[in-house]
Amino acid sequence: MDIIDRRSNPHGKNLENRRRALERARGAVQKAVRDAVANGKIREVGEGKAVSIPADALHEPGFHRVFTQGERHIILTGNHEFSRGDKLRRPPSGGGGKGGGPGQAGTDGGGEDAYRFILSRDEFLDLFFDDLELPDLIKREISATETTAPSRAGLSNDGSPSQLDLGRTVRHSMARRIGLGRPKAAELDEIEARISELEEIRPLSAAQLEELEELREKRGNLRQRMNRIPWVDPVDLRYRRFAPTPKPSTRAVMFCLMDVSGSMTERMKDLAKQFFLLLHVFLEKRYKTLDVVFIRHAETAEEVDEETFFHDPRTGGTVVSTALEEMLRVQKARYPVQQWNIYVAQASDGDNSPSDTPQVVRLLDEEILPLVQYYAYIEVTGTGAIIRGETDLWQAYRSVAEKQPHLAIRQVSDRKEIFPVFRELFARKTTGEASHA
Repeated sequence: MDIIDRRSNPHGKNLENRRRALERARGAVQKAVRDAVANGKIREVGEGKAVSIPADALHEPGFHRVFTQGERHIILTGNHEFSRGDKLRRPPSGGGGKGGGPGQAGTDGGGEDAYRFILSRDEFLDLFFDDLELPDLIKREISATETTAPSRAGLSNDGSPSQLDLGRTVRHSMARRIGLGRPKAAELDEIEARISELEEIRPLSAAQLEELEELREKRGNLRQRMNRIPWVDPVDLRYRRFAPTPKPSTRAVMFCLMDVSGSMTERMKDLAKQFFLLLHVFLEKRYKTLDVVFIRHAETAEEVDEETFFHDPRTGGTVVSTALEEMLRVQKARYPVQQWNIYVAQASDGDNSPSDTPQVVRLLDEEILPLVQYYAYIEVTGTGAIIRGETDLWQAYRSVAEKQPHLAIRQVSDRKEIFPVFRELFARKTTGEASHA
């Protein structure tokens, strides 16, 4: 059986060709998205947008003529310069054509050899986070049910033909036919065969003639009963019924911790902000419900809104344990561990009071890490950090990370390193590969 699909296709293109074009363009689109991130456009990650890719990204191998070699016979339209039999001089190597060919496209930003894809927000994020996943992605207690999904809800006597349950329909049909005594086709066939035998006998005896009349009458009764009792009656039909049921949605909370003391410059805060934005969009893609808690600290810690978190400066020293204690307080008050997936992202320049570092290690190792799904710490560095080497806070976190696989620590010194570090933290691990920090 041949099936011809004559449905209209987008832009008049064949659906299979369109699918292949999208598959070929996938890598180029991902590269365009990640180039935008490298150029500091992370704010646009969570929004649908248009991306352009060069035409070469969709190139397919094919056969074509080589016009620089061999002999060819060409018939041209009439003109005043050449006539039949004239020999044309071969153009010099490299060609003398002008215009915007494939090699010239995009050199000045005005080339036409490019494809532009309009991506929705979900498509953009699917491509952006295609090879990333959350370590220890655990679906915990259900939050509010915001969507519904169809689920099996027994059988019904009416419904769509596509939902017909053939097995149950046939069983009900068979039970009805047996109960009503519907004649079997084999019984009718036997009577038909006996009637044919008697009709061929000549002459018929009185007994045979009487038997023939009885068989003909019985055949009529059987046919009448078979027509009266159909093989499948509407009362036999059984349809699978589906009812909308609440679809559970998981929820997560993201704690953003940042040092805002005098040692944190605006450049360092900007680097931390880029990382927080990436992590927020990533978690928002994975969870239906996501809360974000901003905690800033210097000598003391406090929960603030996003505007204050990034733009309200503070001065003074640094005591990191105050931020961890504030995070624990908020978590116990509003986010029970049995009902929420907890993620923590911390950014600091590595400064901390020497007497406070043992308290930080204890809080991390004993109280925070057993509760959270993942803890990501990035240390934003500068020229001063490079001169003095590893900070005390970095060494303390590294000692904990060696024992706790869901604590990941990285250093960032430039804006273009944000996305590579983020990918390194959340790259999809292959089976059997141990996560490292």
